[in-house]
Amino acid sequence: MSWKRVLYALFVVIVAAVSALSGTAAGGVAVYAALRQNQVAAPAVAQSPVSAQPRSLVVNTTEVETTITRVVQTVEPAVVTVVAILPGQMTFFGPTGDQTVSGSGVFISPEGYLLTNNHVIEGAEKVWVVLSDGTERPASVVGADVFADLAVLKADGNAPAVAVLGNSDVLNPGETVIAIGSPLGEFKNTVTVGVVSATGRSIDTGQGYQIEGLIQTDAAINQGNSGGPLVNLAGEVVGLNTLVVRSSGTGAVAEGLGFALPINTARAVAEQIIEKGYFARPYLGISWQTISPYLAARYNLPVEWGVYVTRVASNSPASKAGLQRGDIITGIGEVTLDETHTYINTLFQYQPGDSVVVSFVRDRKAMQVTVTLGEATAR
Repeated sequence: MSWKRVLYALFVVIVAAVSALSGTAAGGVAVYAALRQNQVAAPAVAQSPVSAQPRSLVVNTTEVETTITRVVQTVEPAVVTVVAILPGQMTFFGPTGDQTVSGSGVFISPEGYLLTNNHVIEGAEKVWVVLSDGTERPASVVGADVFADLAVLKADGNAPAVAVLGNSDVLNPGETVIAIGSPLGEFKNTVTVGVVSATGRSIDTGQGYQIEGLIQTDAAINQGNSGGPLVNLAGEVVGLNTLVVRSSGTGAVAEGLGFALPINTARAVAEQIIEKGYFARPYLGISWQTISPYLAARYNLPVEWGVYVTRVASNSPASKAGLQRGDIITGIGEVTLDETHTYINTLFQYQPGDSVVVSFVRDRKAMQVTVTLGEATAR
């Protein structure tokens, strides 16, 4: 074979190899772009104004636009820092000074209504909000519900932006979520990213009731994040960041245990607060002490779980139905009170005006009575 034929053969091989590599690279880029575009175009909840926006991914050498950054840019103007002044208290050593506390919040209407946690503003004598651009506005408390740890505020003027509320009932573990808030009150509109770790969690408040149905997330939540939005990749608020658990009763230290109030719960409570100025809860009219197996054994009580009635309010539903001090309530409706079914949470499954059968023990005898529930308000 002549040297010219050898060179020609090598040239053909090189050209074929380069063409194959170029085709592979181009195909890989096309497949990657298609996959990324499909990921961005699949919102967690359909039919929202945010998810209806174009979802194409723009890729160039100077900037990579991602779903997360677009969501943050959309939602962030609706997020505020909530600042409250708590009046000083009289102590054994004299009066204390006023205390400034802070949390986060999110606008839900153009008129300036916004959501935050009740514990952020509870007992406050003055409240204001700091917008994402640093502008401060006075705010007033419209109403609050301690059992959901939710408060509705009204800021002066119109909202600079309004967040889109999603559907927390369709959340699944593993979904990416974004938390926006002001940790420690200083690092305004901080963004953290995580996943939905679980749904339907319950946290014991230590005050005789549990906050139920919470969203668990590993997105970083710190003091000051309370009341800020938890957002899905469609740019919809699916929860309000409420609390973080850092240790267990055994002293074990935990990380990434944040919890948010589902937005469906928050929306239902907020709508009634905006309409009435308060959220109505069913009212029985008793004071009580929770009974546990430990207390039952110590005081030789006839049941391990329930509530011991320590007082019956006059002219209350309980009084009208014949309940007395010393009765032990063991069930409401078809639910028996136990470790996972507390008195308050079971009672709150009903509405004011409902008639419900209350099971109780009196003088070690099981009895039942029908009670028509009244209306209690948490203002």
